[in-house]
Amino acid sequence: MSKAVKCCGKTILWLKLSNSGDPLKLMIPSYNRKVISGQNNYLGMVTSHMMKETEMGYRGSKSVFLMDTVKEQRVDGSWGLLKSSISTISNNKSLRCTLTGFEKNYQVKIPSKQLNRLFYSTGPNNKLNPYFVSGFADAESSFSSTIYRDKKLKTGWHVVCSFQIGLNLKDSFLIHQLKEFFGGIGTLTIDKKANALKYLVRSLKDLTTIIIPHFKKYPLLTQKAADFILFQQIVELMMKDAHLTIEGLQEIINIKASKNLGISDIVKSEFNKINPVKRAIIQTTNIPDPNWVSGFVSGEGNFDVGIRKKNYKIGYQVYLRFRITQHTRDTKLMELLIQYLGAGRLEKDSRKNVLYLVIGNFLDLTQIILPFFNKYPIFGVKYLDYLDWCKIANLMTLGYHLKKEGLEEIRKIKIGMNKGRK
Repeated sequence: MSKAVKCCGKTILWLKLSNSGDPLKLMIPSYNRKVISGQNNYLGMVTSHMMKETEMGYRGSKSVFLMDTVKEQRVDGSWGLLKSSISTISNNKSLRCTLTGFEKNYQVKIPSKQLNRLFYSTGPNNKLNPYFVSGFADAESSFSSTIYRDKKLKTGWHVVCSFQIGLNLKDSFLIHQLKEFFGGIGTLTIDKKANALKYLVRSLKDLTTIIIPHFKKYPLLTQKAADFILFQQIVELMMKDAHLTIEGLQEIINIKASKNLGISDIVKSEFNKINPVKRAIIQTTNIPDPNWVSGFVSGEGNFDVGIRKKNYKIGYQVYLRFRITQHTRDTKLMELLIQYLGAGRLEKDSRKNVLYLVIGNFLDLTQIILPFFNKYPIFGVKYLDYLDWCKIANLMTLGYHLKKEGLEEIRKIKIGMNKGRK
């Protein structure tokens, strides 16, 4: 459990140690706070607090203290950057942590590079929030129903339903997190040509008992929810073996005809009495949980940094932008997101049916977007882009983008973000 406290005039966070009583706390400045503030509060400084062990709450501590005094230290840095060694040594009887020292001494100064070993997540507990999963599925998943010829079957046709999410191999850890979230069901396959990893659930039992119940409890908010409803109907028919009869197969084809990709030309040529069922129009009126937003942004969001020539003293202008991309059929949902976040505007791409929610006002970015995703973090490789984006926001807040050295540092960070990330 963490809590903000005042220490030496600075606000920091303390963390309760899992094997200690309530008053024993290891006070550590949070990493996100450090990114925003631009420094490690009191650089290289340790603040000690003495207390009696009898003053500590007791919860069956595993530590052994041979004296009646323990030392509590505030350590410069954060859990993400520390190589901590917490121990109770009989000769010293104190808690000890290795300090990171000044930020200039870090091996890598760009925040995202420091956290690669943390698998692109924001903490040691990588369990995904169920609303996050639904938001991410709204952005990246598909509910597929495939019909193809199979001479071995009495009907001559085979029907397969699957829930799937495919991501770049850079996001393989997030794919594994999703598989773990759903209890380990499904399979993972690598598409070497596309450099992608795909999570696939095809078992009717798994779809019926795990996947479908999840999305009924934590619903999709985009028009993809209409595909999910039709997908559920097909799965229910298959559970009754309807796909093994011509009549049942025709009913499944009628449902599939209303899904996004519709019916293939081969199926159309063999079944000429196709009557598409009515497709639902999803009318989302509220966003049930902020974690849905963080999941959706993990898939469809983008943290941009731009540098353009300008008639300034330095000759260039640096600007930040946050965007969410979506099909125009979800215009109402995008308007709802603007209302939910309290900032942004919509931009349409005249060349295709694409809509962008755009926030470019620096005050909105630093006072709304940044605090929101600090509280409800995104996951995956995009989290690294977010950290770099925060670093640049901090440099701009301090005015470094108006100096040659600061501009060069921003250029260096920008090159490794988004498509430039290796």
